[in-house]
Amino acid sequence: MNAILVASFIIGGLSAVLAAMIVVVDSVVNNYGEVKIDINNGKKELKVNGGAPLLTTLSEQGIFIPSACGGRGSCGACKVKVLSDIGPILPTEAPLLDEEEMKQNIRLSCQVKVKSDIAIEIPEELFSAKIFKGVVEKINDLTYDIKEVKIKLVEPNEIEFKAGQYMQLVIPPYEKINEYTQRAYSIASSPSQKDSIEFFIRLVPGGIATTYVHKYLKENDQMELVGPFGEFYMRDTDADMICVAGGSGLAPIKSIVADMFEREITNRNVWLFFGARSLKDLYYLDFFQDMEKKWDRFHFVPALSEPQPEDNWKGETGLITDVLGKYFKEKMDQNTQKEGYLCGSPGMINACVKVMTANGISEDKIYYDKFA
Repeated sequence: MNAILVASFIIGGLSAVLAAMIVVVDSVVNNYGEVKIDINNGKKELKVNGGAPLLTTLSEQGIFIPSACGGRGSCGACKVKVLSDIGPILPTEAPLLDEEEMKQNIRLSCQVKVKSDIAIEIPEELFSAKIFKGVVEKINDLTYDIKEVKIKLVEPNEIEFKAGQYMQLVIPPYEKINEYTQRAYSIASSPSQKDSIEFFIRLVPGGIATTYVHKYLKENDQMELVGPFGEFYMRDTDADMICVAGGSGLAPIKSIVADMFEREITNRNVWLFFGARSLKDLYYLDFFQDMEKKWDRFHFVPALSEPQPEDNWKGETGLITDVLGKYFKEKMDQNTQKEGYLCGSPGMINACVKVMTANGISEDKIYYDKFA
């Protein structure tokens, strides 16, 4: 028995020594010292401690790169152009980069570690992204699984953004989530509403952020947001706008439509297709039907793929892609230029892109933010 105890103490001691050695070696091997980050050919230079991912290193310096997945390497949103040699593209990056991006040395900032001096290029508008502090002013159930969340801004107390852009909500630790994380949500409110921001947040089973919002977030809670981000906004052309939304993807389209109406940009034809399964999945119908009455060139087409008998649905039925294809052929002017604006699941977006390109809209005229 004593021999067993002695052996246990020896093994325990050796394990402790080994663990200490690993810590020491790790601190030596991964101690990259101070490194320099050159941004946009000298527009901004940072001196930072090396060793952390580029995404978090930049955020600690007040420069926020969008990351819809919170830096897990699954969304591909945190792309930056790297101008210096930092080694080959990693296996964790390759699936989210196309061939042209690889040629241009586009990298995922969440996967690249800052080990030596590095030069990068980022869009100029990212310099204006910042952390906002706010208070939850209102939480409203839009459907059984979508909540409308309005956050009153406190510091700064106003925001400038383009209709269609998104923010990243900072989710605090809860339950088994031990660290802060961020997730991206499109802004539903109009840019004219500068002192608060609204979001439509659908519950995703097992989702870190959506579970927190639906189960724990309460009115008067404090929240932090980062942004604004995104290239999904109205292009300044005369083309007809063909918009398709599914679920909480209605948020940025609502922002864009409200902004256009407020600014009296009503000379363009706007078609909004809103797809859902049954009547219980639809919301904001009154808002868009009222907009249709006020704006001659605005057309709202809600469609149900699986209407229930009790719905007494008189509108369009079928997959939203089928309804979209029918309207292209039967309702829309075939001789006008068109642009596509999509927000929903990746599967819905991919299917709608095929319908749009088959009906004369070139892929470079189709805009969307495809969140992971």
